[in-house]
Amino acid sequence: MNMAAEILINVHPTQTRVAYVEDRTLVDLKVERKVSPTIVGSVYKGKVVRVLPGMQAAFVDIGLNRAAFLYVGDIRANVTNEDGLFFSEEEPEADENSTLVETKTEDETSEPRPQIQDLIKPGQFLLVQVAKDPLGTKGSRITTHISLPGRNVVYMPTVNHLGISRKIEDEEERNRLKGIVEKLKPQGGVIVRTAGEGATEADVVADLDYLTRLWAEVQSGYEKRKGPGVIHSEMDVELRALRDLLNEKVERVVVDDPRVHKKVVSFVSQFMPKFKNRIFLHRGEKLLFDLYDIDLEIQRALGRRIWLKSGGYIVVDEAEALVVIDVNTGKYVGKRDLEDTIVTTNIEAAREIAHQLRIRNCGGIIIIDFIDMEKEAHREKVLAVLKEELSKDRARTVVSAISELGLVEMTRKRIRPSLIANLCDPCPYCEGKGYIKQKVTVAHEIFRLLERDAARHRSQASTVVHCHGEVADWIYGEEAESLEQIEIVLGHSAALKVEPNFHIEQFEIKHL
Repeated sequence: MNMAAEILINVHPTQTRVAYVEDRTLVDLKVERKVSPTIVGSVYKGKVVRVLPGMQAAFVDIGLNRAAFLYVGDIRANVTNEDGLFFSEEEPEADENSTLVETKTEDETSEPRPQIQDLIKPGQFLLVQVAKDPLGTKGSRITTHISLPGRNVVYMPTVNHLGISRKIEDEEERNRLKGIVEKLKPQGGVIVRTAGEGATEADVVADLDYLTRLWAEVQSGYEKRKGPGVIHSEMDVELRALRDLLNEKVERVVVDDPRVHKKVVSFVSQFMPKFKNRIFLHRGEKLLFDLYDIDLEIQRALGRRIWLKSGGYIVVDEAEALVVIDVNTGKYVGKRDLEDTIVTTNIEAAREIAHQLRIRNCGGIIIIDFIDMEKEAHREKVLAVLKEELSKDRARTVVSAISELGLVEMTRKRIRPSLIANLCDPCPYCEGKGYIKQKVTVAHEIFRLLERDAARHRSQASTVVHCHGEVADWIYGEEAESLEQIEIVLGHSAALKVEPNFHIEQFEIKHL
């Protein structure tokens, strides 16, 4: 049974947040700050700065602080014209909303892919689109294959391709949509999106008319622009969310800002008129997100430990290129036997993990350590639940079988930084390690350094160790005897001076 869905748009002068909720439970979240909006989907005129044959990649200046990264696999071209516009017969990669299952390509061959140094050269201008936002120290990932998303279809002007979203499962509907697109014979490629299910021929024609006009504007902008920079920017986060998420399942779209509400009504009236009566302006005294406890759910998603209703919990550790999730029974003791307790916890954890991956927008390689299960049937049951929950995810996922150790390896397509990367900074005190040295460890580092200095500084009058107050207290309280031994070796006194601004691991030794 489909649960009632709502889209909530919370607007603040410095950021906009869009929450997709089902049965009043947060399912998906987008956060975009005015100072750092996403550039995924934006089209740029780029200039090749450096070609790296050893990596089969290139750095391209697109007018931002950091050069963008172009991999040879993202140069989808058989022919490159003089202006750097690429035209290809190869199958494009599906976006997070549409998975390709049917293709229409010409001249399919098994010839090896050309080397990047044979395709582009330094100083050359290219028309490119951002596929992934900058992440950490990495610049944006770009592609020469342009995809322009509409409401019902994605238009790909640089390829000859037809695709239908895999999430449209009804074969009769798939054939109907395929027939519509083939009848229209668009110049270029088309993917019918999941949102296109049930679309009429007029809906598809309207989409393609708009997108072909947009492509003409992109080409014109490329010709007019002299140097690297943006040609076409993706629309604001609230309009993107409506384009991608608004469907028959959504009962209401609630906006808490009059100006944005007016913009949303105008957009929906133009592109999705049948939904215009579902747009509402929030007028209550209570904050919109507080009505649904969205902020509490966000705080929960920023935590490392997530408690399950049964009393078990999962632990989520997010590294730069890997997410590791551990499942534990916690307070849950079960009702029948150990195996039943483990299976129940794992099934509940599988549902919560899929939920958290969507809210946190985790991407890349994900390792899930389920509690070990003895029976193969139980492992298959847990994996089936995980796959079922992940099937609701708009991002593409690939899941392996559960290993004998209870591990599941999976990938989730990463397009934008995760929620934690978006809202948090690494701890400045531990520098992101997640731990600091113990006081006793720092104390013994000081002693070892003093021992090494003993021979060279026996003639000095005294030694002063500048250190953190907790380290000084530890040495005077627990290691006084060790300090006296050091003073005997040195042949003079060694004093500790507290430095309030020192990091607990920081110390300096001065011989007077």
